[in-house]
Amino acid sequence: MHISGTVLLTAAMEPRLFDLDFQLLADATLTIIAVFVLFFCLSYFLFNPARKFLQGRQEKIAGELENAKTKEEEAAHLKEEYEAKLSGIEKEADEILNAARKKAIANESRIVAAAKEEAARIIERANVEAELEKKKAADEVKKEMILIAAAMAGKVAAASMDEQKQDALIDETLKEMGESTWLS
Repeated sequence: MHISGTVLLTAAMEPRLFDLDFQLLADATLTIIAVFVLFFCLSYFLFNPARKFLQGRQEKIAGELENAKTKEEEAAHLKEEYEAKLSGIEKEADEILNAARKKAIANESRIVAAAKEEAARIIERANVEAELEKKKAADEVKKEMILIAAAMAGKVAAASMDEQKQDALIDETLKEMGESTWLS
C-alpha cells in the first residue's frame, strides 16, 4: 500500500495545470452570481436613479435652452417692432410738426388780415374825424368871416366912406385873415 498511497499522495500533491478543483469552480460561480446580483441591485437602486436624474437634468437644460432661444427670438421680434415704431414715431412727429407749422401760418395769415382790417377801420375813422375837423374849421372860418364882415360893415357905416375906401378896407380885412384861410 505503500506504493499506491504514495502515488495517491504524490498525485494529490502534484501541481495541476490550472489548479482547478470543484471547490474553486463553485466559489468562482458563486462570486460571479454575487457580482451579477450586486450589479443588478446597484443598477436598479443606484445607476437607474442616477441616469434618470441626469436625463431629467439634460431635459431641463435642453428645455431652458429652448426657452432661452424662444425668448431671444421674441426679444429680437420686439426690438424690430420697437425700431419700426420709433421710425414711425419720427414720421408721425414730422407730420405733427408740419401740421403745426401749417396751422401757425394760417393763424398768422388770419391775425395779419384782422390787423389789416382793424388798421383800415382806424384809418377810415381818422379820415372821417379829419373831415369833421376840416368842416368844423371851415365853419369857424365862415363864422369869423361873418364877424369880420359885420365888423367891417360897422366900420363902413361908421365912417361912411366912399367906394375906394371900402375896397381898401375889404382888401385890408382879407389880408388880415390870410389867403390860406380864405381859399380853404
